[in-house]
Amino acid sequence: MGFPNVQVHPKVTIEDAFWLNYKKLVAEQVIPYQWKALNDQLPDTAPSHAIENFRIAAGEAAGDYYGTVFQDSDVAKWLETVAYSLRSFKDPDLEAAADDVISIMGRAQAEDGYLNTYYMLVEADNRWTNLRDNHELYCAGHLIEAAVAYYETTGKRAFLGIVENYVELIRKTFGVENGKLQGYPGHPEIELALLRLFDATGKREHLELAVYFIEQRGQEPHYFDMEKEQRKSFHAPPTWNDEHTNFGLGYAYMQAHLPVRQQQEAVGHAVRAMYLYAAMAYLARRTNDTELQTVCDTLWEDVTNRKMYVTGGLGSAVNGEAFTDAYDLPNDSMYCETCASVGLVFWAKQMLLLSPDRKYADVLERALYNGTISGMDLDGKRFFYVNPLEVNAYQAGRKDQEHVKQERQKWFACACCPPNLARLIASIEDYAYTQTEAALYTHLYVAGSVQAMIGDKAVKLIQSHQYPWNGNISITVEGKGRFKLAFRIPGWCLGATASVNGEAAVIDDLVNGYLVLDRIWETGDRIELQLPISVMRVYSNSKIGMNQGQVALQRGPVVYCLEEVDNGKGLGSLRLPRESDITAAFEEDLLNGVVALEAKGWRVAETEELYQIDAPLLEPCRLRAIPYYAWCNRDDAGEMRVWIYEA
Repeated sequence: MGFPNVQVHPKVTIEDAFWLNYKKLVAEQVIPYQWKALNDQLPDTAPSHAIENFRIAAGEAAGDYYGTVFQDSDVAKWLETVAYSLRSFKDPDLEAAADDVISIMGRAQAEDGYLNTYYMLVEADNRWTNLRDNHELYCAGHLIEAAVAYYETTGKRAFLGIVENYVELIRKTFGVENGKLQGYPGHPEIELALLRLFDATGKREHLELAVYFIEQRGQEPHYFDMEKEQRKSFHAPPTWNDEHTNFGLGYAYMQAHLPVRQQQEAVGHAVRAMYLYAAMAYLARRTNDTELQTVCDTLWEDVTNRKMYVTGGLGSAVNGEAFTDAYDLPNDSMYCETCASVGLVFWAKQMLLLSPDRKYADVLERALYNGTISGMDLDGKRFFYVNPLEVNAYQAGRKDQEHVKQERQKWFACACCPPNLARLIASIEDYAYTQTEAALYTHLYVAGSVQAMIGDKAVKLIQSHQYPWNGNISITVEGKGRFKLAFRIPGWCLGATASVNGEAAVIDDLVNGYLVLDRIWETGDRIELQLPISVMRVYSNSKIGMNQGQVALQRGPVVYCLEEVDNGKGLGSLRLPRESDITAAFEEDLLNGVVALEAKGWRVAETEELYQIDAPLLEPCRLRAIPYYAWCNRDDAGEMRVWIYEA
């Protein structure tokens, strides 16, 4: 089993107006805010108790466990966010606070390496008895990812040592050998984490354990069936999933309906699917497994061509937070959990590392600029769990709905999304580039610099631009010698041009959507990319019945929406004529600075008749659209819709 010599961590510095603002927001607002949440210091919110659970487990506080069974993972994701933020913003006080939490974890850890506060405090005798529902291995995975990130940033090994002790216990507990449990997690996560741990340490046993968890999933006889029977033997009370059969989805909900190599279609819980698919792609790359890569590509085509929203949202069913049938993409009753779009970004990155191809980077970009950051308001203190594409008049008037709420919430009892989004934004630089021995690939246009070794050549690129609002990209090269630089020409971009030192570059012969420049470079060489950014009308496949006769607006990678605050009530009555020109203008004082769109339109005149035989009267109006990610950031947001009826 060989390992490709691929460098995956170019050194990136962010100076981008768009993303640096988000990174600063995470550093200055989100991390402190979430620290208060984890320490039960947020007024008017349910307590988290997550850090207190570790103190109780360490014997340093009195009290009972509180929270969901996966409460430990919130602390882990906060620590991972801190690790990424410290790369860009040195903060000795924050690092000291993180060190203190890690120290508490070390004192809480059992002598045999076990570390899960729910089972340590609530079911001490029942470890590993409900892998299907209770997230032990999921929490372990998030601890591992946080520890790897913290080690890579700070060089400190304490956290890494804690999780390696835990992983050694897990390795002794699970496997196909006699005397071991042949189980795997109901919620994938540890698979991805173990592969990161393997990359960080080079220890093959971590890779082998990841292989086991991935390959064992869905095998017959089904482990979860055996586990359920074993729980009956010690009279454990039935769980919700015992009685409700996983929201009626069976083991597809757990991504355990089939062994991974037999999977051809995305089904079940969308977040679990994304974490599993990301791990499968990671493993395929690390082991040169072309069969597994083919499976990943098959699943990619199903997700992105049949089951993905125009915003990069995933999960069209509230029931099970799940995928449904192909082209079943309702806009007002969907789920589109923030974590699912975050997971899509994770998967897209792993696919790019497997094989640089624009189709992966286009989706990565779509999810980043739309389906992920829509999950947090512009001050970093309120969050969406679900991300609707339509809030109609009925929904906008209801404050008591669990599914679609008009307002982002301060926190959640199940708080997976806020820290998940925070760790993504804090590490946004990790998604901009990948490299092989022969080439450096630019997937995202993020102003700043990147340093990498291409073969034996030290190379630095400096990007300057105002993306995503403007597509004129200037790139300065530092480095000498022959090497390849590859730049994504986005799929949404028509009429792109490029030049090197003022001489036009041939852009007609792209390689998987990338302009590949192979030449002898000199320090100071300048690459200019012109990626025309214009307003596009996006039409959905005719099989998506609820979108017919409607259009979505997109400018560059940014998808737009209409809000009641700009367009009045009754957004469903608005019509955008096909012949209307759509103007775009940057407004510095609007929503932290965005390009807004305007066009002449029509509004269907109100009537008291429930039905009528006359064509409805149309009244002229002005339509105004803002970026989808920024909706619900003004007073009285009310209705919202992405898809607009055309006239």
